[in-house]
Amino acid sequence: MTDRRIVLSTVGSADEARKIAHHLVERRLAACVNIVPHVESIYRWQGKVESGREWLLVIKTSAERFAAVREAIGVLHSYELPECIALAVEDGSAEYLQWLAESLVKDKKPA
Repeated sequence: MTDRRIVLSTVGSADEARKIAHHLVERRLAACVNIVPHVESIYRWQGKVESGREWLLVIKTSAERFAAVREAIGVLHSYELPECIALAVEDGSAEYLQWLAESLVKDKKPA
């Protein structure tokens, strides 16, 4: 197992998906965010079965950054109760996992 995480969240619009994705990547909370458009979600909310079109965010991050990702989603998201679940990455391409880790590290300033 690695310390890398895939975080899933759904949002109600393409604009909101892009806003959250850019925020996470610009602040190095995520190495990459895939936006999967037009996901149909069927769910129970406040005692009723609902359905709607959503955009799925597939967020690549680390265990260390997950709390900050969750907090950012909570602040930026329009939903009363946004989805934010993390899945552990068991294994993967060593090169990709290294790139992911390096993408989360802030650039060092020259001495």
